[in-house]
Amino acid sequence: MVSRNIYLQLVFRIVLIVLTVVVSTYLFFKGNYVGCGIGILILIGQTSALINYVNQTNRKIAYFFDAIKNEDFTLRFPEKLSVKSLEELNHSLNMLNSMIQDIHLKKQAQEQYYQEILRQADIGIFTINPKGHILFANPTVQDLLNYRPLNHIKQLNQVDTELYQLFQNLAPFENKIFQLGNERGKRDLSIKCTPLTIEEQELLLVVVHDIHRELDDKETDSWVKLIRVLTHEIMNTITPITSISESILRYFKKGSLLTDPSEFNKDQIKNTAKGLEVIKDQGNDLMSFVQSYRTFLSVPEPDKELIPAHKLLERVKLLLDEQDAENKITIDLEITPRDLALFVDQKQISQVLLNLGKNAKQSLEGQENGEVRFICGINEMNKKYIQVRDNGPGIPPDLLDAIFVPFFTTKKSGTGIGLSLSKQIMRLHGGSIQVLTGENTVFTLIFD
Repeated sequence: MVSRNIYLQLVFRIVLIVLTVVVSTYLFFKGNYVGCGIGILILIGQTSALINYVNQTNRKIAYFFDAIKNEDFTLRFPEKLSVKSLEELNHSLNMLNSMIQDIHLKKQAQEQYYQEILRQADIGIFTINPKGHILFANPTVQDLLNYRPLNHIKQLNQVDTELYQLFQNLAPFENKIFQLGNERGKRDLSIKCTPLTIEEQELLLVVVHDIHRELDDKETDSWVKLIRVLTHEIMNTITPITSISESILRYFKKGSLLTDPSEFNKDQIKNTAKGLEVIKDQGNDLMSFVQSYRTFLSVPEPDKELIPAHKLLERVKLLLDEQDAENKITIDLEITPRDLALFVDQKQISQVLLNLGKNAKQSLEGQENGEVRFICGINEMNKKYIQVRDNGPGIPPDLLDAIFVPFFTTKKSGTGIGLSLSKQIMRLHGGSIQVLTGENTVFTLIFD
């Protein structure tokens, strides 16, 4: 409506100017120079009025936008004017000013709300620009890093030189664990960063979390699980030995007196020999169990070299095929890109992949169309990975937390150290092993 009134005002004034020009020209050619002179004066007045009208409108709009840019919402235009179009323009500008003010106040309230949430959060949060300036840091991160106020990452050099180097070289999507020591003790900090763009400026959002308590709880829980498994295995081995030893002892001793050799019969001698054989076998099993424990604890440091992924996986596929040629289980390889290479200890990673491949094949026994897939590639965080997938029945959810515990097994045979040993090997490689189960069971090896 406002623009229409202004438009009509402009058209009306221009039409008057044109008519004045036409009349003045007509009078000039008729020789009426006095009338022509008056027409020219009127024309000058109309042109001046038009320019003043346009400038007045432009000035108001310019004042309005300057006030908005400077967040000055006190500007008000008079709404009682003789010119209807300007009155409506002023009214519309005042309404728009009020709307923008409301939006601005709501935005400020929302911003204060979010900032208060960040300040009260029990995890540290701050943002860094490419020059190392810290644009925002909540109180928690300043407490965790033991420095305030935080304005630049160079200040961390006063806290810990290694911590400063870590933040100086921090790249997007990196996850780091850092142990920070100070007069209040040691803290295990989990540091994660995510890139974001605000107003065309590239920033890093860094989240710092003290995981010392979580690590303590996890360590305690791991020890409890390990002791439970060790106790179970040792008791299963010792109980038959104790029982059989007591039975044999009854043959040789009655009360406090030893049995005379002449009183032994063939059945007693035969049972004694069988019992000693069982004791021997149980002892050997216990020795094997202890040897497995020693193997788990003595994994050597990886001797890494650059190995083509296709060479590694084709070797593993060949070994799996040779170990079991009867079961019709398909083993597929998928490598992207084809020339992908991994900086690993070939022997150790082959051991991990063979163990995962065997477990996958065992889960597919008796199943039609069984398939094991080895997938190698680079994920969205630019980390190389190998996945071992099978379309078996999956792992029961209640066992997922226990499968990496040393000596835990649901199989009738086996030591139960395969997955825990695989996890240890991946840890020595600076990587990790993860498992997902559902329609497919997927073990993922991620390499740094």
